[in-house]
Amino acid sequence: MNTHDYFMDIALGWARSAKGQTAPNPMVGAVVVKDGEIVGMGAHLKAGEPHAEIHALAMASNKARGATIYVTLEPCSHYGRTPPCAEALIRAGVSRVVVAMLDPNPLVAGRGVQLLEDAGIEVISGIRERESRRLNEVFIKYITTGRPFVTMKTANTLDGKVATEIGSSRWITGEKARIDVHRLRHEYQGILVGVNTVIKDNPVLTTRLPEGGRNPIRIILDSTLRIPLESNIVQDHQAPTWIYTTRAADERKTSQLKEMGVEVFAVSSGGQVDVLDVLSHLGEQQVSSVLVEGGSEVNGSFLKAKAIDKVITYLAPKLVGGRHAPTSFGGEGILQMNEAIQLRDLEVEIIGEDIRIEGYPEWGD
Repeated sequence: MNTHDYFMDIALGWARSAKGQTAPNPMVGAVVVKDGEIVGMGAHLKAGEPHAEIHALAMASNKARGATIYVTLEPCSHYGRTPPCAEALIRAGVSRVVVAMLDPNPLVAGRGVQLLEDAGIEVISGIRERESRRLNEVFIKYITTGRPFVTMKTANTLDGKVATEIGSSRWITGEKARIDVHRLRHEYQGILVGVNTVIKDNPVLTTRLPEGGRNPIRIILDSTLRIPLESNIVQDHQAPTWIYTTRAADERKTSQLKEMGVEVFAVSSGGQVDVLDVLSHLGEQQVSSVLVEGGSEVNGSFLKAKAIDKVITYLAPKLVGGRHAPTSFGGEGILQMNEAIQLRDLEVEIIGEDIRIEGYPEWGD
């Protein structure tokens, strides 16, 4: 490992430390190095708060002059909720900036690097770029498309079942896998299910970790507003609840839900809520990531719409069988095996007694 890789890996570690806290902003880490020694480190902790470079420069103080700073994302060049980091680096007198990846944000997109180079600062980019892009896959999707990054989470038995024929589903996976799911909930801005899941299971859809955690927005697809008013997600007020329905939804039920603190959005004009309409609206509300934990019909609608960016499946070494036992994906499905959606960049991990499989769909378009 060369010097640049070594220090950039440290910066990436700092960026990861704030996972789940920075949305809709990216995760960014920075390390200031002078004469081979680290003199400053920092991470962006939350939208609206100082960026990683500012924290690292504050720690380095006057040692930043003539130093090299390693940053996982191109320093910003525009005035947003905070001043431009590129200008702060120029004022601090750093001699070199090493960047993992350029910022895909159209407001930056190379302008930060240009500003630094115009000031006579050496810039090196592309160090650990792949790792940085993977770390900020949510931000990249959101800032370039205006839609949230969608992760489809499923849990099923070895023979592909999510419940028995009579609907028994607790628990498919072991405790360690379930804790891992709650870590995912902490990291995503929204968690999405269909109204059938609410009616059948009456879930709370919150983050329950031993050390606490942030609750995501609870997003429910309910084309005809069948959600019971006594549901946990309507009554408990533990997290925001947003219901997406059609323009034909009952106005009286809509008013009742709103009086109880639930947001109701009529986004589709047809008989069913269109998931692409939902994702567009979520993007407009600055929701940059959604964890889909739906039933087979909701999952099937996302599959049909090609609206899945990532799949995380927990596979339990159990056999259930049953001709009518439900599986993870419903809907029309793929008709020819040679048209099946392939997952790339697979990662497989043993969590307790279960297997966690992660991958990215290749949509071929």
